[in-house]
Amino acid sequence: MRDADLRGIRRAGGFAAPIRIIPTAAAPDDNHERAGNNGVRWFKGLGAKDVLSVPLVDRASANDATVVQSLRAARLIYLLGGFTDYLGRTLKDSRAWQAVLEAYRDGAVVAGSSAGAMVMCQVYFDPRAGQVVEGLALVPNSLVLPHHDTFGKGWAARLREQVPDVTLIGIDEQTGTLNDGEHKSWNVYGAGTVTLYRAGRLDTHGPGQAFSL
Repeated sequence: MRDADLRGIRRAGGFAAPIRIIPTAAAPDDNHERAGNNGVRWFKGLGAKDVLSVPLVDRASANDATVVQSLRAARLIYLLGGFTDYLGRTLKDSRAWQAVLEAYRDGAVVAGSSAGAMVMCQVYFDPRAGQVVEGLALVPNSLVLPHHDTFGKGWAARLREQVPDVTLIGIDEQTGTLNDGEHKSWNVYGAGTVTLYRAGRLDTHGPGQAFSL
C-alpha cells in the first residue's frame, strides 16, 4: 500500500502532517494496541513524523474529549481493519466520528483498510450476521467489497440482489483508491484492480486508472 499511503500523506500536507490511526476494529479480540503500533511503524517508515494511534476502543472512548480533540486536529485519519460491525457501531453518532467529519470538511484525508474502508460507505456488509448495515456514509451510494481478489468477490452476487441501486466497489489486496483526481475522480494505486458493480455492469480499473462514483 506504499503508493496509496504516500499519496495520502502528500494530500494531507506532507510528512509533518499529524496522522491519527483509529484501531477500534481490532479491539474485540484485544488486538488494538498491536494493530495500532503496526500502523504507527508503517507510516513512520514512509517518512511521516507525527503519527499516533488514538485509544478509541469502545463507545465511552469514542466520546472522550481527548480522543475527539486529537482526531479534530489530524490531517490524515486512518481506520484499521478487523471487526466491521463493531467498528461501525462504535463510531456511528459518536463525538469522535463528528470530529473526523469536521476534519474532513477542513481538508483532512480520511482512509481505511478492509473494515475501515467498509464502514465509511453508505452501507456495509456484516459477514458475521450476513446482513447489510447502514454505514457512516462518508462515501454515498456505495458498499466496499474488501479483499476482492481473494474472498470479497464471493459476496458480490447476493449483494447485487440485496442492494441493486448501490455501487459495489471491489478492492483487491495490496490495492487502494483515493478520491484525488480531476472532477472528483477516484485513482487506483497498488498492485491490483478496483472492480465496480453497478447498473448491471462490471467495470475493472487498474493501477494508474481513474473512475467516477
